[in-house]
Amino acid sequence: MSRNTVDPDVINRRAFLTGVGAIATASAASRRAPNRSSQTTSLPQPSGSAIPIIDTHIHLFDPTRPQGAPYSGPPGQPPQPALPPRYRALAAPLGIVGAIKIEASPWVEDNLWVLEVAERDTIVVGVVGNLEPDKPDFAEMLARYHKNPLFRGIRYGNLWGRDITKQADNQAFIDGLKLVAGADLVLDTANPRVNLLEAIVKITDKVPDLRVVLDHLPGLDPTADNRPAYDVALQELQKRRQIYVKLSAVIHRVNGQVSTELAPYRDRLDQLVGIFGEDRILFGSDWPNSDGVAPIDKVVGVVREYFAAQRRSVAEKYFWKNSVSAYKWIKREPSQPAVG
Repeated sequence: MSRNTVDPDVINRRAFLTGVGAIATASAASRRAPNRSSQTTSLPQPSGSAIPIIDTHIHLFDPTRPQGAPYSGPPGQPPQPALPPRYRALAAPLGIVGAIKIEASPWVEDNLWVLEVAERDTIVVGVVGNLEPDKPDFAEMLARYHKNPLFRGIRYGNLWGRDITKQADNQAFIDGLKLVAGADLVLDTANPRVNLLEAIVKITDKVPDLRVVLDHLPGLDPTADNRPAYDVALQELQKRRQIYVKLSAVIHRVNGQVSTELAPYRDRLDQLVGIFGEDRILFGSDWPNSDGVAPIDKVVGVVREYFAAQRRSVAEKYFWKNSVSAYKWIKREPSQPAVG
């Protein structure tokens, strides 16, 4: 559909973008206010026919713990705890009603820590943890953490000195991913590169029933040299219906500059939506890592503006419905939507 096409199912821009100016005000107010948000009662939602949002990519950590934390926020930002009450205060005024925590630590014991943190606040509807599929104790550890219904899968990629491109040819790693698929859990990737996309093609050839979520794909800017390989990888991934794409890291540095306007990112979003379709795209804020480029209200605002030009049914899939099929997350609050 052309960007300028209007039909009866197009979202009412005024309703969908209700309070764009107020969103920034509400977000700023929540940053100024003391952190007193209830752990079980959602803050007021935007008025009008706003679509509820499930944020499929947040990080939780606490550098003030005695053991510290291996990651404590983006460069240039002061280290501080990123915990559910702080996130809720920022997110709920934007219409975010639930979130999935994505691993931010290579420490195995932090799987338990984050599950305990998540259990205390019902805005967290799922946890993607950190386990290494090629390790001898992987089957035992996966079974242990999978007993907690909030545990929705694992993350692996090019973080913490790991290299998924090499693991794609490691039979022990593939056998571990077969256990993930057999448990009906998901593999989240870590930081997009062209060779990571190629590795996911190889992995899903070997484990075709594995659900995979590719993170931050709008933030990957292919070069002239690797653009042909990028296009081929996307064409292959397009064929695999079990692969989802997070349209996250939309706001990112381009030639050293950051814009919070939609225009610089629209073509990339058009491309990815066109390739993967309306049933395989997900919203993720990447909070608080996103603070390195823009506050969360700007992150939400850019994609709200983009999807305001789409049919409402497409926006609903992006902002929450597709997250249900990708993660099979746990509804914990009345405000959190469910597929009827």
